[in-house]
Amino acid sequence: MQNRLLSLLFFPILLASCAQVPNQKGHHYEYFNLSAIGKTDIDMVADTHVKLTINQLKLLAVKLYKRNPREWKKAKLKSREAAVARIFSQPFPVVNGKHSVDSIRLAFDEQYQGDRVLAFISGLGSMLTLSYNGKREFYLFDSLDAQRLYNGARNIEVASWLLQTKKKRNGDFFLLSSGQGITTTNRSYDRLFGKLIGQQDLLAQIIATKNHRTIKNVIQSAARFVFLPV
Repeated sequence: MQNRLLSLLFFPILLASCAQVPNQKGHHYEYFNLSAIGKTDIDMVADTHVKLTINQLKLLAVKLYKRNPREWKKAKLKSREAAVARIFSQPFPVVNGKHSVDSIRLAFDEQYQGDRVLAFISGLGSMLTLSYNGKREFYLFDSLDAQRLYNGARNIEVASWLLQTKKKRNGDFFLLSSGQGITTTNRSYDRLFGKLIGQQDLLAQIIATKNHRTIKNVIQSAARFVFLPV
């Protein structure tokens, strides 16, 4: 009897969670999401930021595999799509026991013979996940650290610089990217990295304003680019 009463109490709530509700003008209908009750506006902004970042990392992975097909073939995978799917499992794969910035560095290690795109993208993804306190979705009592987010943006800059400048002893690039080896430079990589950096900086500023904190800015010269802690 008690179970029936509980069912009667919660059934209308469950219906409401997936019900259609009109907008302010009463013309269009949208589905009400019960999970949104536990989110602030900042949480929803952070959710959107993470989704955009993941999508842009996927695009970067596809672009790098197109220019460096030998990398995904090292693992004897059936296709480029399978290689991208392997990277974006949750959590991001650990590569040779390394993750975050250590995995990014691995992509430019002369001794490493594995998939360098995997090491690079997985390192970027796991580093950024650390800057989000290990989360991909945020709720009322979750918190973010503006300095860690800011440091993550600077680390994207370092990763981009490594990708475009690091060469093997024989003079070949570890990974081909921005039109290296051809006459016309492909600026789409620059735009993609710019979006990733800009989004990360914007979220850092939003969180800093919300928490009334000041971000310690770091200016790095190209000759001394170093990864910052997240």
